[in-house]
Amino acid sequence: MFAANFDLALYARRIGLDHMPAATAFDAAALQSMMQAQLRRITFENLDVQAGKIVSLVPEEIVSKIVGADGQAKRGGYCYELNGLFAMALTALQIPYFFVACRPMFYPMRRPKTHMALVVTIGAERYLCDLGFGSYGMRAPLALSQVNLPQQQDFDQFRLTMPTPGDYVLQAEIDGNWVSQFGFDLHPAEWIDFMPANYLNSTHPDTVFVQKLLLIRQHAQGRTMLVGRELKQSIAGVTQSREISDAELATVLHNEFGLVQ
Repeated sequence: MFAANFDLALYARRIGLDHMPAATAFDAAALQSMMQAQLRRITFENLDVQAGKIVSLVPEEIVSKIVGADGQAKRGGYCYELNGLFAMALTALQIPYFFVACRPMFYPMRRPKTHMALVVTIGAERYLCDLGFGSYGMRAPLALSQVNLPQQQDFDQFRLTMPTPGDYVLQAEIDGNWVSQFGFDLHPAEWIDFMPANYLNSTHPDTVFVQKLLLIRQHAQGRTMLVGRELKQSIAGVTQSREISDAELATVLHNEFGLVQ
């Protein structure tokens, strides 16, 4: 994944890292640090879809939107944009990875593979990374070798299962139950493979992105979400919510999510 205007130093500034490790020093801890920094500084959001736009998957336009010319842009994106940006950083660092197409599994009926994640290789281990799943998205890389082993990530727990050989399912523990989030296999996908799914998510009236405003900002203590006009803040496993007015929206976008429309 490459964009002519991607600059690793500007990306580091955007996600709040003082420096990026060299490829020769890039280990699992560095991967986790970079993933968590992006999750906590760049908001999952669907403002473009809510404005009636089709989200651009042109790599240079993703960089301009989310990073900006000075590394201080005030926008985020959804899965293709956020994971695509992370892939650009991995490319710049010469870290091997590939995209995987994922099937969301929290809907009442079977859905197509419309989600994107990454599998990153560090040494002899491969890790699932995902920076764009939203509310119960993973908060750190998960080693593919650690099947059926719960992993504590901040105040959340995740695990990978393998219901059939070669097929993985990411699960999150929600209210004491393991809930499947998405399934995937290890067949590499190309960037262009996600164009139809992006068009679907940008335009189809049945998708949550078209139906309502959806913003998520992860932080070390939990997450802040705006679903429609309901503002939810989960801190240390305790969730509080309130309805905001249309007049408050711009202030909430800026103060809670670091966004400017």
